[in-house]
Amino acid sequence: MRRLKPTDAALSDRATNWRTLRRTAPYLWPPGLPWVKRRVVAAVLLLVLAKVLTVLTPVLYGRAVDALGAPGTVPGGWLAIGALGLTLAYGMARILTVGFQQLRDVVFARVGQRALRLIALETFRHIHSLSLRYHITRQTGGLSRIIERGVKGVDFVLRLLLFSLGPLTLELVFTGLMLWWLFDARYLLVVAATIVLYVWFTLRVTEWRVRIRKEMNDQDTRANQRAIDSLLNYETVKYFGAEAREAARYDQAMAAYAEAAVRTNNSLAFLNFGQGLIINAGLIAVMVMAAMGVQAGTLTAGDFVMVNAYMIQLTMPLNFLGNMYREIRQALVDMDEMFTLLEQPPEVRDRPGAPPLAVTRGEIVFDDVRFGYDPERPILKGLSFRVAPGERVAVVGPSGAGKSTIGRLLFRFYDVTGGAIRIDGQDIRDVTQESLHRAIGVVPQDTVLFNDTLRYNIAYGRDGATDVEIEAAARAARLDGFIRSLPEGYDTEVGERGLKLSGGEKQRVGIARTLLKNPPILLLDEATSALDTETEAGIAEALAAAGEGRSVIVIAHRLSTVADADRILVLEDGRLVEEGSHAALLALGGRYADLWRRQGAEDEALAAE
Repeated sequence: MRRLKPTDAALSDRATNWRTLRRTAPYLWPPGLPWVKRRVVAAVLLLVLAKVLTVLTPVLYGRAVDALGAPGTVPGGWLAIGALGLTLAYGMARILTVGFQQLRDVVFARVGQRALRLIALETFRHIHSLSLRYHITRQTGGLSRIIERGVKGVDFVLRLLLFSLGPLTLELVFTGLMLWWLFDARYLLVVAATIVLYVWFTLRVTEWRVRIRKEMNDQDTRANQRAIDSLLNYETVKYFGAEAREAARYDQAMAAYAEAAVRTNNSLAFLNFGQGLIINAGLIAVMVMAAMGVQAGTLTAGDFVMVNAYMIQLTMPLNFLGNMYREIRQALVDMDEMFTLLEQPPEVRDRPGAPPLAVTRGEIVFDDVRFGYDPERPILKGLSFRVAPGERVAVVGPSGAGKSTIGRLLFRFYDVTGGAIRIDGQDIRDVTQESLHRAIGVVPQDTVLFNDTLRYNIAYGRDGATDVEIEAAARAARLDGFIRSLPEGYDTEVGERGLKLSGGEKQRVGIARTLLKNPPILLLDEATSALDTETEAGIAEALAAAGEGRSVIVIAHRLSTVADADRILVLEDGRLVEEGSHAALLALGGRYADLWRRQGAEDEALAAE
């Protein structure tokens, strides 16, 4: 790929930023929602009113000074108001300015929060629509951070552009026009030159500081990682007497951070001094011009105060420009990450107009199925088999044979690259994913639970299930007695990922919610392989009850758990090498019999220890 030149990179960043802002615009001006548009217009009008008053305030201040100092010097109709009236008008203008600003925030709050909610919801839904391949290559924490930072970025940019950068620009334009109207074009030119120089200097130095700040953050992260890594490996450090070595590594990282922090602090001092120099030079220039005008008799003392007030008024918002610019850049980067995620296409999609799956008997057919997670490394190589309605079929084989891949393809986490999978004669690629998922119940090897109550986790099997149905499912999974022995019963919290429960108890919860779902097809993906022998026996009984009247595919590592299956499929290297009942396969003396002998020997060795 061609390396981007600096100008190309700048153009690319600018195009990305505009794309990000355009992506946000529909949330502020949605079609068919006039109340949103009314609020946006009202907020902008209140903003303009606040800025008009902000620009008029120095005029009232200046005329009040004239009225207090020498009433005869007050120009025109201002004399009729008087010193007291001008002072009251000045105070009222300041109060109204604050009032309009706060009212603007009140009016816009509902629009902004609606935009944030919709963006967060759209992103959340989209992440759930992405395929399993995407999720196993990304860290869940990273995805949640993308949503969090992106939504915060939208909130920040909306408020900054509408209520900080936009008002600042409006104020600068109004102030320049007022100086031109009240005095002459020279004041406008000096103020304009000051602002342009100030903005140019701020943006250039801020770009430089962003790079230094990033280096400081990287060094901080590196030092933190070294500290955590060392503390997590406390015993290893002790075993090898490496305390001094670890301290030296940590100090090395902290020294690099300290150096970057000093540079960051020095660059901030340079930025602040440069900004102060420019703005004060502009202030001095216009004040000298105003002082000369007062001496010449063309301006009043109030005009002199007015010019000073305008310059001071400009100084405050301009001082935030550097920080504002840096934060906007970071917010746009965060928003771009989120919108890039939204543009990530799902690998598995419903075909246009796809009908729902109609399960009448529960027959499952794998017809010459070919698939590989990587095109260069095929997993299933022309696999064909049939599960008759109500039949219990086990799939066994060595690691890497493709057993778990069968379950993922049946649930359509991935699409086959060759052949077809049919349920009651319907290719699963031709029906909706929602109806397919509704027809299949899965009990995985490790049931992961939500950090909520037992009732909630069982009820997850079917939305809207009653307490009676939940308890019936728990009884069928041999779980009701255990739950009722707990002090809080079904309202017992299970902890994060169900860590407060044992492996067997979690598996029973998984079985209960699958029974509550009541699917016509059941997939057991090594559902007992992680359990001890005693627990496995109890779970196997519950699983057998769960499979009654359903078509069941059992993916198993332990052959003893599937010896009673109607039929056993033996996979090796992505192909079906043997098929039959347990007794028939043992009599055959082939691959299954070899696996059975090996596992028997391993079990005997473990029992003898």
